[in-house]
Amino acid sequence: MKKFIETIKNIFRIEDLRKRILYTLFIILIYRLGAHVVLPGINPGALSAFTKSAQEGLLGMLDLFSGGAFSNASIFALGIMPYISASIVIQLMTLAVPYFQRLQKEGESGRKKLNQITRYLTVAVVAIQGPAYIANIQGQFSGAISPAMLTPIIGHLSVFAVTSFILLISGTLFIMWLGERITDNGIGNGISMIIMIGIIARLPFALKAEFSSRIGDMNGGPIIFIIELIIMMLIIAFCIMLVQGTRRVPVQYAKRIVGNKQYGGVRNFLPLKVNAAGVMPIIFAQAIMFLPLTFVSVTEQSTGGFWHSFIDYNGWGYNIVFFLMIILFTYFYTAITINPQQIAEDLKKNGGFIPGTKPGKQTAQLIEDIMSKITLPGSIFLAIVAILPAIVRLFGVNQQFAQFFGGTSLLIMVGVVLDTLQQIESHLLMRHYDGLTKSGRIKGRYSGGAY
Repeated sequence: MKKFIETIKNIFRIEDLRKRILYTLFIILIYRLGAHVVLPGINPGALSAFTKSAQEGLLGMLDLFSGGAFSNASIFALGIMPYISASIVIQLMTLAVPYFQRLQKEGESGRKKLNQITRYLTVAVVAIQGPAYIANIQGQFSGAISPAMLTPIIGHLSVFAVTSFILLISGTLFIMWLGERITDNGIGNGISMIIMIGIIARLPFALKAEFSSRIGDMNGGPIIFIIELIIMMLIIAFCIMLVQGTRRVPVQYAKRIVGNKQYGGVRNFLPLKVNAAGVMPIIFAQAIMFLPLTFVSVTEQSTGGFWHSFIDYNGWGYNIVFFLMIILFTYFYTAITINPQQIAEDLKKNGGFIPGTKPGKQTAQLIEDIMSKITLPGSIFLAIVAILPAIVRLFGVNQQFAQFFGGTSLLIMVGVVLDTLQQIESHLLMRHYDGLTKSGRIKGRYSGGAY
């Protein structure tokens, strides 16, 4: 405890670090205040039905990432997710489109152009998602909207529809700007920080709902609630191991590497990770799993049907497909981020080689085989964490609280916290203060691999 207090004092002794932390907290405060500013013309007290529906199923996942802004019908309702979607598309484009590949190789100027294109694409994504969100409120919950705001001004478009559309676009762009300000002047990655804050903001409500469920319904009482908290702590510890990954493959598995020079700063190891893809496979798979919602709204109105089996967040069909897609996307993302040929060439340049394997093509083939073997357990672990919320639901855990037992939300929380602590520790060590841990270094998401 004494060392912890001393570390906190050291953090605030460093003027630059202190300013960055306070600036980050200020930006977060602005974001959280904006999440409670509802769209013009909406009566917040009459939104209880919409709030309840927006916290269930797959929509509940969107509400979780927006920190409750989605269910509050806030100006920040769509959150930062349109920007994340646009970023994923641009990232995939850099792998397939020559123009984007050239921009990626142009350094800082290319990065600025890619960021600008991402912003334009973000507006396009909001232009698709915004009208759907507005139509849902206006069609099913029109009683919460002031009658004056429902007056048509452009064809069938009401005052509410037009103003809400403009504000939703502005809100998402403003959140994106806040994230960039944190990255430039604060601590941690701004976009990731905003997502994490939104997730953490829902945790007290989830804890309250679960505790009330256990006590009010006589469903196990406080003992079961405490056991659930202990299990969640163990899952968090597992997620920390998964996010940090295995950064080096030992000699007994990868064969002994010898030579006059070290490769990657470490002798007798290959710098490979069991979880090289990080949380990206979950994000890709989750984006695909949202598509059935569109087919249901267009083709079916009943509660049954083929597509409905894929929108039940707790159903077997949804989770089996989700599990398999994560494994496939893990292999896909690892294949596009880890280049065995480049590793083999770097190994050769540094004077290292693998006994019994010729440098060049054979070494690259061996590394590719190793990656295929170590990616399988990593992908399975990632898929298990992703479907844990559905598993704990089988034991009667509340829907809101179950989302914190795994999935994208928990991995993002763990990754962002580790990355932020790593940056704080770097500031401390640079100024000759003790780090945050007694031994070793905190390993963040971005140190040494994807995610």
